[in-house]
Amino acid sequence: MKKNIPSIINAWCMYDWANSVHALVIVSSIFPVYFSATALSASGTPDVNFFGTQIKSSVLFSYTVSVSFLITALLVPICTAIADFTGKKKRFMQFFCYTGAVSCMLLYFFTKETLISGVFLFGLSLIGWSGSIVFYDSYLPEIATEDRFDKYSARGFSLGYLGSVLLLLFNLSMILAPQFYGITQKSLPARISFFTVGLWWILFAQIPFYYLPSGNADKEKSGNWIFHGFRELRKVYGRLREQPYLAKFLSAFFIYTMGLRTVMYVATIFGATELKLPSQSLIITVLLIQLVGIAGSYTFAWLSGKIGNIYALMIGVAIWIGICTGAYYTTEAMEFYMIACTVGMVMGGIQSLSRSTYSKLIPENVTDTASYFSFYDVTEKLAIVIGTFIYGTVEQLTGSMRNSILALLIIFVIGLMLLYRIPSRKVYHFELDRNKN
Repeated sequence: MKKNIPSIINAWCMYDWANSVHALVIVSSIFPVYFSATALSASGTPDVNFFGTQIKSSVLFSYTVSVSFLITALLVPICTAIADFTGKKKRFMQFFCYTGAVSCMLLYFFTKETLISGVFLFGLSLIGWSGSIVFYDSYLPEIATEDRFDKYSARGFSLGYLGSVLLLLFNLSMILAPQFYGITQKSLPARISFFTVGLWWILFAQIPFYYLPSGNADKEKSGNWIFHGFRELRKVYGRLREQPYLAKFLSAFFIYTMGLRTVMYVATIFGATELKLPSQSLIITVLLIQLVGIAGSYTFAWLSGKIGNIYALMIGVAIWIGICTGAYYTTEAMEFYMIACTVGMVMGGIQSLSRSTYSKLIPENVTDTASYFSFYDVTEKLAIVIGTFIYGTVEQLTGSMRNSILALLIIFVIGLMLLYRIPSRKVYHFELDRNKN
């Protein structure tokens, strides 16, 4: 397949535009605030009854994320292996996309009386979102050459930030001025927001679904699909063991992602529960994070071009260590807002650079990219499972989210140490050229 075709690249990037509204509205802003205000006991405390167990709503939120990504981690390797075998990668991407989007739309019915179903729908939306991303990511080495991975990955994240901001602005206008839309019910603007996320996601996903190739449908097939899928995974695992830098990167990625993605899912809950910040301020803060994140994605792409991907990632992780240190001592709203802006600068940049770095480390002329990216995705999902579980458990045992932040700080320090073991390609090639001369 010919690579770097503008129409296909732009269509691929549009899936970031389509799905990022889930990450912003459902994961980071409106839904966490709505969840905190809705998941309350009859007396108004954040301790709720979930299947006969008393649990803090913030801990329930963290555990829901953990379980959802654990399920995804178990599902995706099988699905990606079958997708590579059958040549129907796009079909699987569509299945997860529609599952997540419809779940978001059904969150419209989430109220105090439907807490259990609301939690399940939130979890299902996470499974749909994360499941579709692995197939989306796996297209990058198929449609672009290595020298443009950083650029296109950053473009995708930037479009995602921009698109999600546009929808959040509309949703925020409903929440702040419901009378303008003729809305009188207090919870209705937030619930409409959940519905618009699913609608936006489905509509704009049609662009990449139309332009992206379906996969290698002409690939010769033999044997049972499921068992062949496991054989493909075992084969890719064997290749990973033969790629020492790829294996080292995955171990480092696993650790620092454990901290990074946990922050994504609990930051708003921290602001609402620990600092008692008003919901409007939290949502506006998340909006600012997205705008700063656009600059952050391109900044890290530029930085990787100057010093190499690994060193750029090390700088990003070092900044995360500073963020956790600052968050532990944060008591004022202004301090929270300053830290949030710093989060925005490094959040998208590290995610974008991680995706492109992994793409560069995959051996050339590989056709089963979905299976390769299933390892990347499973690594990420298991990191989220463990990270959010640690965060929720530390809070449950100690009664304070600040102690959970200390745990994340330690995780980032370990991630930085693991990245240090990997030579930066740019410096490595520079040394080779200098020795030749």
